[in-house]
Amino acid sequence: MEPNTRHTEIIGRIRHLITLKRCTQAAFGKMIGVDAATVSRVLAGRTMPSDAFLNRIVVNMGVSKRWLLDGSDVPFAKPRGENTDTARHPLGAPVYNIDVTAGTTPLSRMFTDERIVGRVSLPGLNPELPIVRVSGDSMIPRLNPGCYISIRPISLDAPISWGQIYVVVLADFRLVKYVRRHPDPDMVKLVSANPAYDDIDVRRSDIEGLYLVENVINHDFLS
Repeated sequence: MEPNTRHTEIIGRIRHLITLKRCTQAAFGKMIGVDAATVSRVLAGRTMPSDAFLNRIVVNMGVSKRWLLDGSDVPFAKPRGENTDTARHPLGAPVYNIDVTAGTTPLSRMFTDERIVGRVSLPGLNPELPIVRVSGDSMIPRLNPGCYISIRPISLDAPISWGQIYVVVLADFRLVKYVRRHPDPDMVKLVSANPAYDDIDVRRSDIEGLYLVENVINHDFLS
């Protein structure tokens, strides 16, 4: 089945996102929780992008669905301080029943409607990014156990903002840590805010996913 004009334009916008993220098709698929073969078929026009496929892009990349579907609006949210996001998403950012440091399921595959337990609308909070819970005390006092964080997926090929807090996805577990520069350029140093925890040295090639922590929300506010 040949793609119609609308589908061709959607595919073009997906290609544009891949270019913006400076990542491969396989890396893009990993970011949105879709296998590389499916991404390849969609981009080649052999498979029409389903609603589920498009929703994964919207949720995991913080992309405007209106832009993705018909090219109107802008791909990403306006800079903080502008009110257009609130108007476009009056219900606010989705809060997921997900402990970001628990389990080994690919995080991108966990952002489903069934896991949404509420929404939050606050000044400076991007309503297109997921909000998840953090357990453990390794980031005290910066992150208290049970607090919530708003996270943005970052391409593994993109430069790291050294000293910022990330959700770091490894093969067997996920960590929330400061990511700092390592003397070895092939390594990164994961640093806890709690001085009782030692630093962790990780090979960059072992990192399977990165999510920048954009906002921290007190858990009492959401209770």
